[in-house]
Amino acid sequence: MSKQYIITERAHLMCPNMHFGILISIDKKYLFNSVRETLKALFDAHPFLKSIIARESSGRLYYKFQEQIEAKFTEKISTGSLQADYKEVSEMGWDVFHEGLLKVFVYPKPDGFDILFIAHHLLCDGRGLLELARSFADSYVKGVSPVYREVCLIKSLKDFSIGSDLPWISKMIIDRVNRKWKKENHSVEYNKYQKFEVNYIKQNTVRLSIETKEGADVRSIIDLCHEKEISINDYLIAKMMIDEHTNKVLIAADIRKYVTVYKERSLGNFSTAFGVVCNSKEKDIWSLAKKVSKIVENQINSPKKLMLVLACYIRMCPELIDAVAISTLGDYPSNAGKFVGSNMFGYKNRNGYSITNLGKIESDTIEKAIFIPPASPANKKTLGVVTVNTTMSVCSIETVGNIEYEKS
Repeated sequence: MSKQYIITERAHLMCPNMHFGILISIDKKYLFNSVRETLKALFDAHPFLKSIIARESSGRLYYKFQEQIEAKFTEKISTGSLQADYKEVSEMGWDVFHEGLLKVFVYPKPDGFDILFIAHHLLCDGRGLLELARSFADSYVKGVSPVYREVCLIKSLKDFSIGSDLPWISKMIIDRVNRKWKKENHSVEYNKYQKFEVNYIKQNTVRLSIETKEGADVRSIIDLCHEKEISINDYLIAKMMIDEHTNKVLIAADIRKYVTVYKERSLGNFSTAFGVVCNSKEKDIWSLAKKVSKIVENQINSPKKLMLVLACYIRMCPELIDAVAISTLGDYPSNAGKFVGSNMFGYKNRNGYSITNLGKIESDTIEKAIFIPPASPANKKTLGVVTVNTTMSVCSIETVGNIEYEKS
């Protein structure tokens, strides 16, 4: 695998809760050795799965291929322990310089099994993990061998559509904060960040809540969206605005068709995020969704707006990005980091609402799927949505403070 450097992914390196999960249900007899061999084939097809983070003598970070990383998984009794298992992975932290970027749990059932893929955001985005889970299911159920996928990550603004660079005012702000950071003349050591991460996650427990809609209920929503000429995403955004009494929802957007370096079904991060702000007092979900639809369309059709977050990452000092979370949420002394975290990343108020909708897939090897989104420190509540055939799962992840879960 050719060397791939961390560029836009840098925001996920030293930030708590930068992991997420896909749980899929497979209706075929569970066999330990078959799962192990299928995972091995998946790891061989995606060398990125065998990578850890490493640092060159120059200080640049890259994905280092490790032949000895195994396709390991943990066998559990039932999905009744899903929340506790996810919590345990979170609280342990994730040493990306020594651990692989994917963790797998298997939950055997009498008539099949569930399998949970937990990925660090340095590995991929939600759609990338869904495709990985889908590839596993196709291989396990139908014997379809995973196709080799080499990764080519975003390297610079040249990999985006023309007109994707920052507006001049944003460039000025980034240049100014970069200069402030350089004057501070320090950087965050990873072991210091790890201690902060573990303490932060223990003090800011997240709770999962999963809602499933099936059959006629899902078809009804899809049909109404078509009739109103809006997307499911528009509907979900409007619903969240009404339910949570907010006029702003941050949404994830797939940018695979807007970048030149993406290779079909490869891993890596090919998504961005932007805020949808609608100050309408509209209480009818369909009327509000129509207004939301126009706002989203405007954002997506403007490269400057669509790529704003990623362009900021590319122009910002990488070491400054490392300092953002720990200086805003912890006690690291960086005014530059605190400015970025408070005014650009939302870590000061931490009251955001967000949706990541992975869309709808058709599958004859996956019964249903659940997408557990990242619990960003900027958000109070995040929804992860995925639809398989006619089953839609909505997973809410919410920061609730330091609580104890009941044992399953």
